[in-house]
Amino acid sequence: MTKYQLYLVRHGKTWFNRYNKMQGWSDTPLAPDGVTVAKQAAQALKDTDFAAAFSSDARRAIDTCKIIVDANKNHDKIKPVKLPEFREEFYGYFEGHNASETWFIVGKPHGVETYGEVISKYSMDDSKDFLKAADPFHDAENAEEYWERLDKGFDKLDQIAKDGDKILLVSHGTTIRSIMDKYNAGNFDITEGPRNSSLTILEVDNGERKVTTYNKLLK
Repeated sequence: MTKYQLYLVRHGKTWFNRYNKMQGWSDTPLAPDGVTVAKQAAQALKDTDFAAAFSSDARRAIDTCKIIVDANKNHDKIKPVKLPEFREEFYGYFEGHNASETWFIVGKPHGVETYGEVISKYSMDDSKDFLKAADPFHDAENAEEYWERLDKGFDKLDQIAKDGDKILLVSHGTTIRSIMDKYNAGNFDITEGPRNSSLTILEVDNGERKVTTYNKLLK
């Protein structure tokens, strides 16, 4: 049996984060304060005995991962690897749109007007399905498509991990929140999104996954 810990860190704040825009497969660089919080996370995790380090293939995650690995005590032993399976949710037509306006459009047919209301009244998976339905091109990922992708990523990690490993994975806000929602072992609040460069820990024990730490501020 293999038991390991996945240290999920959200990337630092980007320009689209600053402007409250939908940022899934689209990508903007880390803003100056995003670099600052990434460096704070790196200092908080510098003595963590990481056996491996991964990020999504988005530049914002790659850059955050490099900042953390460069400061880690094992920096000369580990090399960050890209795992596209842990990209952010794809928002299709709504990529780059104002987030509040997007969720008003998506939620209104269902009697809600904000993202928080969508996931509170319905669910995280419903938010994905509603978004795809509202996308005039239907390119956005629905829940089935999204989890098929992430499950492939988890399979890869399960094959790589050795018993007792601590593995770094830099990913994204909605993805980390979706993982927390699905594997919530701590009664965490679904309406609370992970902050930039915050830590979420997923405990994996012979394929069973439990989130035991969520949205811990690293400083």
